[in-house]
This record gives sequence, C-alpha cells and structure tokens, in this order.
Amino acid sequence: MSQRPQPTKVYSREPVWDASRWLPTTRDEVEARGWDYLDVIMISGDAYVDHPAFGTAAVARMLEAEGLRVAIIAQPNWRDDLRDFKKLGAPRLFFGVTAGCMDSMVNRYTAAKKLRSEDAYTPGGEHGFRPDYATTVYSKILKQLFPDVPVMIGGIEASLRRVTHYDYWSDELKPSILEDSGADLLIYGMGELPLKETIRLLKQGVPFSSLTTVPQTAVLLPPGQDAPKNKRWDDFTLFSHDDCLNERPKYAKNFKDIETESNRVKARRLFQQTGDRLLVVNPPFPTMTETEIDSAFDLPYTRLPHPKYRKRGPIPAYEMIKHSINMHRGCFGGCSFCTISAHQGKFVASRSKTSILREVESIKQMPDFRGTISDLGGPSGNMYKMKGKQQWICDECVRPSCIWPDVCRNLDTDHTALLDIYKSVRETEGVNHAYVASGIRYDLFLHEKGATPEVKASHEKYIDELAAHHVPGRIKVAPEHTSDHVLRVMRKPTFDLFYKFKEKFEKAGEKAGKKKQPVIPYFISSHPGSRPEDMAELALKTKDLGFRLEQVQDFTPTPMTVATEIYATGVHPYDGANVCVARSPEEKQEQRSFFFWYKPEMKKALRASMTRLGLGGIAKRLLDDKRVTEDVTPPPHIAPCGMQLPTSGNLASGQPSQRLAAATKGAKRPMKKGAKPSKADPRAKTGPEAKPKPKPFEKFFKKR
Repeated sequence: MSQRPQPTKVYSREPVWDASRWLPTTRDEVEARGWDYLDVIMISGDAYVDHPAFGTAAVARMLEAEGLRVAIIAQPNWRDDLRDFKKLGAPRLFFGVTAGCMDSMVNRYTAAKKLRSEDAYTPGGEHGFRPDYATTVYSKILKQLFPDVPVMIGGIEASLRRVTHYDYWSDELKPSILEDSGADLLIYGMGELPLKETIRLLKQGVPFSSLTTVPQTAVLLPPGQDAPKNKRWDDFTLFSHDDCLNERPKYAKNFKDIETESNRVKARRLFQQTGDRLLVVNPPFPTMTETEIDSAFDLPYTRLPHPKYRKRGPIPAYEMIKHSINMHRGCFGGCSFCTISAHQGKFVASRSKTSILREVESIKQMPDFRGTISDLGGPSGNMYKMKGKQQWICDECVRPSCIWPDVCRNLDTDHTALLDIYKSVRETEGVNHAYVASGIRYDLFLHEKGATPEVKASHEKYIDELAAHHVPGRIKVAPEHTSDHVLRVMRKPTFDLFYKFKEKFEKAGEKAGKKKQPVIPYFISSHPGSRPEDMAELALKTKDLGFRLEQVQDFTPTPMTVATEIYATGVHPYDGANVCVARSPEEKQEQRSFFFWYKPEMKKALRASMTRLGLGGIAKRLLDDKRVTEDVTPPPHIAPCGMQLPTSGNLASGQPSQRLAAATKGAKRPMKKGAKPSKADPRAKTGPEAKPKPKPFEKFFKKR
C-alpha cells in the first residue's frame, strides 16, 4: 500500500493543528490525500472555519459524507490574475458558490452605507477580502474561466435574492440573482436536503442541466423553454420582473404571494418571467426530521479555523460562537425586519438530546475550553421542540407568524423539553456554566392562551431556571420599539409585555440570590412606521426604566422582508396602506439621536426636534429631569482565552493593518453630485455609487 505524500507546507506540529484534519484548501493539501481530481470545489466569501455554525463547512462536510472529494477556496482574490480561482483546476461535478454567512453588502456596509469597522468573518476582522455582491462576482469569474463547469449558488445572499428584489445599496429593483450571476442552479434555505437529492441524481447520471425539478432549488430556463411538468406540485405565476419595474403595486403583491407560499406546509411552485427567460422556484422540502438535522451536526468538524489563519488574528464571528450550541433551526416569529424565517423556514427543526450532548462532549475537547458553554440557543433561544398541537391545522395555515398578533391556540409552548436540555448540559462533568445568550421570546412563556396547567407550570419554571442558572450576568431581549403602532408594523408584541417580563425575571433573580442581572433591551430606529415622535416616546420610556442605550441599530433594508418592501414602495404589501418611512440620512439621524438623549452634545438638537414636533413636555422630562440611569451596552467580542485583542497594527488600535489600508485606500465615500468614481477605486464597478437623490420610488419604478 503506497504511502500518502506529505504536504510541503506545515502550519503547526501540534496534532490538533494538523492541516489534514481540515478539508483541503491548496493543491498540496489535495495531493497529500492522494487525490488526483476533485468532485466539488466550494468558493466562499468567509474564511474557512470548520464548525457547524459556518455554512460552507456544513455543506462541504455533508458532501464529504456523501463520498465526494471536496475542497474549499476561501476568500479568493478577485482583483489580480485570478490565480486563486484557478489553483485547484476544474471539479468533476460543479463549483459551489456562497457569499458566506451574511449577505456581502450587509457584511460590509452599515445602514448608513458606510464601511463597517470590521468584517466579522475574516481573521483580524479585516476588510478587503470579499467583493460587494460576492456571489455574483465569484460566479461570473468561474463562468469566464470554466465555461463548461456548472455553478451552483447558495447561502443567505443567493437565497434571499432568488426573485425580483429591492437592493438597498444600489437603490434598485434587481432581477433574480440567477440572472445577474449567470449561475446554473440556486439552492435556497438550509441546503442539506436539496444538495443530497442533487448528488443522488448526479450519481445516477442525470445531466446537471436537467436538474430542474429538485425541491428547494431555483433555475432560470433557456429562452422559449417551458417549465417541466410535475404532478406533485401546484403552480403559481408571479408578476414578471418588468411588471415589477413598471408598477409598485405589482411588486408589493409579489412579495405577499412569495411570503404566503413560504409559510405553507405545502407550497406551490413559483414562476416569474425575467426578460425572455422563465424563473422557476421549486417548493421547499418538508421541515427536517430530528434524524436529518442530527446528521448535519454530527459530522467530523474540527470546530476550529483552518490553521493557515493562526498568525492573522482571531475571527470575530467564530470567537463569539466557538463554545456555543445551536439546538434548532427555523423561527415562527415572523418579524417584519428579519430574514430568519425566509431563509431557515417558519417551522422549527430541533435536534435530539443525544446529538446536543454529543456536541457538548466535542466542545469539552477543544484546546481553549475552560468550562463555559457560551450559548444554548438557536435563531430564537426558546423555540426548541415547539410546533402545532394539531398538525392538520398547521397544514391549512398561512399566517406569517405563530405568535403575532397573538399566540396561536394551536401552538404548543411547553418548555419542558428545553428545561431538560438545560439541566443535562449544566450537570455534565467538566461544564461549569451553560448560558443562554441567544435572544429569547418572552411572549412564548408570558401568554396563557390555550395553555394547560402543565404548560403554564413549565413557563414559570423556565423563568426561574433561566435566572438561577443560565444568565451570564445579563440577559438580552428584543422588544425593538415601544410604540404600539410601530410594533404592529414590526409584528412584535406590545411593550407592556416587556414590563411584565422584566418584573418576573427580576423576582426570579432575587429568589435565586442573583439580584444584579440586568435585562438588556435591543431597539431599532428608522424602521418603517417609526416617526421622530415615536422615538421620543422610546427615549422617555427607556429613561424611566433607568436605561442608557449605547449599542443600538438602525433599520437596514435587506431582501425578502416585509419591512424592506415597505421601505421600497411606501405601502404595506398586505393591505396597500401608506406607511411613513425615514429615507434620507437626516431623517435617520434624527431618529437615531433619541437613543442618546443623555449625551450633552445631543441635547440641543433633540430639544429643537421635540419643540418642532410640539413635544415640549416630553423634552422637559427627557432632557431636564435628573434620574439615575445605567449603561446597558452589550459586551464586546471576546478574544481567545480571555486575552486582549492585539493593538499593534490592528483595528483595536484604530490603525488599520497593511492589507486593510491597501484594500480601503481610496475607498469611495459619499460623493458630490455629478462626481465619478476613480478608475483606481477597486469598488468602482461593484460598490454602491452615490447619485443625486431621486424622488421616492422614481429610480426603480417607471410609474407609480
């Protein structure tokens, strides 16, 4: 038996950092496995972290488990001679492309369209390692270099841009990302099931071009080709892309239909004409079973970043979740501004207790584990194992949320299974603390609608055990706003429920002997429906609660959310009612400034705003009345093993590294009217360009 050739590059001689434990990323690592070809090459906008929370690793490990030879090219350089894309040659089956765990535009830019202070999915938090619209850029390059090799796109950027969508950064309506990218197939949502079906068909010899009826995929058919017949599915035709460009009511109607179908247990197949080609979006797979979701988390992850990054600094997103456990996928909250249900699905898929405890044992083996599980959570921290009591009712339901405007009587909100997980994890030998850092939905245990005495008892026990054992000094919740009419647009419960939760949680803390466990609320400014007077109300209510907010969030329009469609059109897609929207930088800044009422430099502007709005009484209470308040800023990113982030040539010092400086040198800032981007600006072709401010809607709607 011949011995495998050894890689020429040694990253570390410590066994835990042996590069052969990771999927190959270089030609040397491919040859070290004795491989003379690859089946699939993954291209990702994120650094390669071999952890189940990182989509590229999850998909690549699943493909490996299917018997395929898989390699990963992470954050390839798209500005040079494209050697990163060429270095591994062409795969036998296809290229898999993803922008990463975030939409590349959300990753890089703030709501104000300014560069973020860091890229959380890059070592050292540095910028310059991914392009704008990364999925499109990568796909076009691959089609240029390897025109005969199929390109499959996925991840949240592709998933949420699968049909006509509003793009905030260019302020345009864009067609399906399949049109812009030139990719051959799009997988939306969580990709394991459609990928397995795709691989099964390819192994049977089905040509890639014939993969047009795989559930949870989208394809753009050649001109003149009709959609394939499928007796399993009903069909529904959306307004064409041109119709959406011409008339905003049709674009709004499209979104309502798309969201309605995504909330069905049995969705219809969607058609949309895009130019002379037909976009086909196949219905999703059923919600993953316990066995299926367990298999996705039980793969042989190293749970570590690739060793080639060790000298480049920590990867912030990884440092936040490396000792955490994701217990379920999906969210039935249906918040207007959130993309979780649009990507992961409305129905919750939960892991088994055995799989979760197996992951606890894996975390215990990590070289820097010190006894603390940082989070036992999920998209919402306390939806584990929750589903409808009677499935036939869910089968007929099209509600976007199971808990808004009130909790559905058919929803089983029993927390007993979740409490059993908490107890088992915290009693595991070697685990000193098991915290819940994911945001929890307090409306799930504060309601009484349809709850039996046993379920109500689980609600009370949940609050008690949460306060006694699972809060890392503070607990975060997201009321998002205080004004009822804004909360209705957000699909969030009334703020009165926050008062109720705060009171019950503080009593539970006192009962457990833990009096100092502050409740950290998260709020959003400039959300559609929010006005300056609503923000003044928010500021006053949070002051009365003794809060001084520091880390807050401006609304960022992201594709495929209700709030984004309202921002784009000015009307609610469900009833056509006009909704006020803060669009200009000045309007957004005015709303945001109310978060910082306690800062002396803000008081003059706030007083002027409130006087103009006729809120003199509120201005006096907010700005003049003395009251003891507390800073409730959430903790910053955690450096490895509790160490401080390096301050030499790093973001922490305020001085960018050489690569960051090179990447952002000449970076485009907001330009004066009529200015043109520099030829030397690497973002000139892909970044959002500053243009004269249009009238509402005129840029992408030819007529109202």
